Amino acid sequence: MLQLNGVEHVYPNGTRALNGVTISIGKGMFGLLGPNGAGKSSLMRTIATLQTPTAGEIRFGDIDVLRDPTRLRATLGYLPQDFGVYPRVSAYDLLDHMASLKGVTSSADRKNTVETLLNQTNLWNVRSKAVAGFSGGMRQRFGIAQALIGNPALIIVDEPTAGLDPEERNRFYNLLVEIGENVVVILSTHIVDDVADLCPRMAVLAAGRIQLEGAPLDLIKRSRGTIWAKTIERERLAEVQASHELISTRLLSGSTVIHILSESDPGDGFVPVEGGLEDVYLSTLVRSRRTAAARQAA
Repeated sequence: MLQLNGVEHVYPNGTRALNGVTISIGKGMFGLLGPNGAGKSSLMRTIATLQTPTAGEIRFGDIDVLRDPTRLRATLGYLPQDFGVYPRVSAYDLLDHMASLKGVTSSADRKNTVETLLNQTNLWNVRSKAVAGFSGGMRQRFGIAQALIGNPALIIVDEPTAGLDPEERNRFYNLLVEIGENVVVILSTHIVDDVADLCPRMAVLAAGRIQLEGAPLDLIKRSRGTIWAKTIERERLAEVQASHELISTRLLSGSTVIHILSESDPGDGFVPVEGGLEDVYLSTLVRSRRTAAARQAA
């Protein structure tokens, strides 16, 4: 179990990236949704011991992460949003080097580890190719291979499917689900479908705070009666936006379908809709901005 209690992080320029993050994450896939700038990467870097929070506590099992970061690193697998590679080193040799750095000292153990991971991530046929020449999807699969060295109990993947085509994304999905059955896997992303397809539990992070937490299906059920839809002419969009809390818009046969957030029937031809996880996510961001505006006005 990964537990965070009151985690805050303020950068030297005064930017408050994390503001009292408290959350418990058990085994399995956990989705962390949030827009760009929400603090997701700051939180992932903090959990991964790459930066020390300004305040708060982090524990993983019996490990006090802030007091003993070395113990966590020994059981951590981390795939950051961007990672660099040596330009002319093959996938096999680079994984072998990383395994050595991770403490796999026996050459036989390293060979077994590297070959297993290359097969698991479907990279065996390109093991002799330089990673710098890999496609985006192949690089991401290599990234998860290096994150799995040493059989980590905690795995963090930050925006792992950004830029992947549907086939690579689906392959990456299957790999994450396979490895996430017996360990804690945190999937940090702004792509709602990633969380909807993979994660039995999730949270929404915005403005450095946990705004919502739970099982996606439960959160969708809780949103019933608050999401309303209407089809309008596009030229009326600004008018509706001025009088309602707009969640989303999409074109349909030349008209514009809008979803708004309202705790009661807004009238004016709006009808209630079941909504999906995207509606839950976007309505949470609307509420977050409303709360932030109220704080500033107070």
